[in-house]
Amino acid sequence: MIDKRMQDALNKQINEEMFSSYLYLSMSAYFESKSLLGFAHWMKTQAQEEMLHTMKFYSYILERDGKVELQAMAAPKNEWTSVLNAFEEALAHEEHITGCINDLMSIAIEVKDHATQNLLKWFVDEQVEEEATANEVVDKLRMIGDHGPMLLMQDKEMSQRMPGPNPYFPPPPAAK
Repeated sequence: MIDKRMQDALNKQINEEMFSSYLYLSMSAYFESKSLLGFAHWMKTQAQEEMLHTMKFYSYILERDGKVELQAMAAPKNEWTSVLNAFEEALAHEEHITGCINDLMSIAIEVKDHATQNLLKWFVDEQVEEEATANEVVDKLRMIGDHGPMLLMQDKEMSQRMPGPNPYFPPPPAAK
């Protein structure tokens, strides 16, 4: 059975991960409205990845005989001043999520929950990757500045992102 304090903190993280997915989906819609389909695709893929993170916490709580308690979510914003502004906010959001994961790890250490520490180790590593990826995009967009043709080239590059496998929502079986 999972410690009540740990369970409550993990349920709060489900909300954080769901909001992340919602935020990135909103950014995807913003980019699509600007005909930047590569950036839209990248953010839609990111939204799907955040939903996988949600489900990882969801399943873990249930595996530990805990109770999943979904909470209300705030609406994400839906306008940004530029592509760079959106990605700067995405980077800031990932830094916020890193802080949340670190707080969860502190609780797991405090309550001596080794199983949750193992789960969170994956998220600690994931957040290093998430921040590095967002930071790389921000750096490129800062170099591009207001140079339209370069922005369109970056948009095309962003369309190449492939989603990873989804163990929680696998594709339907092939037709026979």
